[in-house]
Amino acid sequence: MSKEHADFLVEIGTEELPPKALRRLETAFRDSVLRGIDEQRLRHGDAHAYSSPRRLAVLVESLALGQEDREVTQKGPPVKVAFDDNGNATPAAEAFAKKCGVDVADLERVETDKGAWLSCTVRETGHAASELLPGIVDAALQTLPAPRRMRWGDNDSEFVRPVHWVLMMHGKQAVECEIMGLATSNTTMGHRFLTSGPIEIRNPGEYLEVLEQKGFVIADFDAREQSVREQVEAQAERAGGNVRVDDSLYEEVAALTEWPVAMTGHFDEEFLELPPEVIVASLTGHQRYFPVSDGGDLLPSFVVVANLESEDPSKVRDGNEKVIRPRLADAAFFWNKDRNTSLADRFDELGKKMIYQEGLGTLQQKTARLEKLCKYLANELGYVGRRSGDAATYEHARRAAQLCKADLFTGMVGEFPELQGTMGSYYARADGESDEVAAAIGEHYQPRFAGDAVPATAPGQLLALADKLDTLAGVFALGKKPSGNKDPFGLRRAALGVVRILTECNLDLSPADAIREAVALQPIKDVDHDAVTTDLIAYVGDRLRSYYTDRPEVSAEMFDAVAGNGEPGSIPLPDFEQRMRAVQAFAGMAESESLAAANKRISNILQKAAGRTKKKLDEKLLSEDAEKDLWAALGDALSDVKPMQEARDYENVLARLAGLRKPVDRFFDEVMVMTEDDAVRNNRLTLLTQLREPFRSVADISRLSVGAREGKS
Repeated sequence: MSKEHADFLVEIGTEELPPKALRRLETAFRDSVLRGIDEQRLRHGDAHAYSSPRRLAVLVESLALGQEDREVTQKGPPVKVAFDDNGNATPAAEAFAKKCGVDVADLERVETDKGAWLSCTVRETGHAASELLPGIVDAALQTLPAPRRMRWGDNDSEFVRPVHWVLMMHGKQAVECEIMGLATSNTTMGHRFLTSGPIEIRNPGEYLEVLEQKGFVIADFDAREQSVREQVEAQAERAGGNVRVDDSLYEEVAALTEWPVAMTGHFDEEFLELPPEVIVASLTGHQRYFPVSDGGDLLPSFVVVANLESEDPSKVRDGNEKVIRPRLADAAFFWNKDRNTSLADRFDELGKKMIYQEGLGTLQQKTARLEKLCKYLANELGYVGRRSGDAATYEHARRAAQLCKADLFTGMVGEFPELQGTMGSYYARADGESDEVAAAIGEHYQPRFAGDAVPATAPGQLLALADKLDTLAGVFALGKKPSGNKDPFGLRRAALGVVRILTECNLDLSPADAIREAVALQPIKDVDHDAVTTDLIAYVGDRLRSYYTDRPEVSAEMFDAVAGNGEPGSIPLPDFEQRMRAVQAFAGMAESESLAAANKRISNILQKAAGRTKKKLDEKLLSEDAEKDLWAALGDALSDVKPMQEARDYENVLARLAGLRKPVDRFFDEVMVMTEDDAVRNNRLTLLTQLREPFRSVADISRLSVGAREGKS
């Protein structure tokens, strides 16, 4: 470490922070501190973010001890204002000279397009980092994305949780100041129960090691999460199985613990008669336990992660087993009681009373719309009026639509809202409904979250589409579309679900057509349905853009090339997918840059010459060899690509059209399109129009990013 630099450490010690926000707060704190440091021109090395339930910390390596001195040129008044007609300095010039600390005669003159101005260059002495860091940290804390801020004690400061200590060090010295109403120091606090009293940090570089060895705190979130994962998996293996959860639970448990210690607990085997989703929800929901399975079925075991190392682990285990037993008993009670009333009877009694959303009617009215939408979708997708198996798909979807919201009135879903749909599927089977109907009920909320599977069955796909479309259309008709980060109705998720189901399930239907039908079914009469439809199509189109451009292999230009032929939501999405794949393949060809540039040039020429093209090209007017060769090559290509276009084999369409590169390049090198002869010029414009059309039948490749070509015009 040089004399001009030293590591910087700041730690904010708090009451327990919200676990689901901890990662976001940790990253935001580091980024905000770094932003402030950069704005103050302080040189620095790498920065690291740390956090635990009771702290947020940032370590910045090799932070400069102060700003470097710099020369600053200050702009003064215009010369015509600074001096009178006799050349004497005016008060404006004298005031500027005084500000700069020089005589008027020493001021510089700068000539600009707008006239001459006075200026002066002064040397600005840099501030010490110790003077700047308190303001940087305070500003960073004020801008954190805290879920909700609070006040505590007699302090006027506000933060997401009460602050109890602030450590701030630059090198081996504490940066003395006041943050959140507290005096800073070089001490931190360890684990709430395993340590007592302040722990001194002698230099920032030893922060993690001292906290772990003396404070029983693993402050590195990634290291702590990895410890949780390794311990949990080891405990599950000892219990004869493996862990059955997604990664988010590991992160949440890491956000709840400072010194994680895993152990295995057990519950009565009789509870394994419950649906496995109920057991998993009971274990993970409130308790954050890790279920254990043997690769298929659940085992009567779970892994709990305590936030301390107990002298008597059996007591911790027994306590957690006592907690989960009544929760599973409650779930068993709901399971048995709910099956005493069928879904149909339950919904007939309560569905007509329960308001789905003010202005959109009851849940029964919503399900009636779902039935109609399922019928529309089934007709459009060919499930009605064909083979008996296809017709059965619609009947299963229709029946599932009638029952899909009935489990909202069950005790189990009241206790575990995340199981809606899932429990409906189990109860439908218990009522004697077909497996197809039960499966569709269980799938109709899918995909529930990013990365979730789309419905696997055809009835489930119809019902899931209908449900999401009705929700989107209804909320948009109410004028409650999302704004900013607020999306209380989950419309972004619903719109992306529509995109994913149509695309990944290969359902040959455009979102625009389905949206029109869904909007037309809404009960709100005093609303402009056309405007709602237009807004919603654009909204789903934005989600379609995100669906593709979130992939590293797809650029915004590729998406625009495919979408450029019309509204993104107007093309059946399986067809859109085929076009996108074709453009990706085309972009990797050696001919792509030249042909994309040619198409862009053609578009510009035709735009300027609007109305001059003819429907049919006159071969007699082709006089140049280059245009004759292009016309012949285009004719051969069109014959080849016609069956490919009909089969939606867009990748081979563009591959075949790529063979036109040489005659196209030669045409632009040798032929003057905008010749003075009207007939010849219009004939050549017609040739360019016919050349562009087969490309545009796939995508507007002129939108791809390429260098400009030189040539005649």
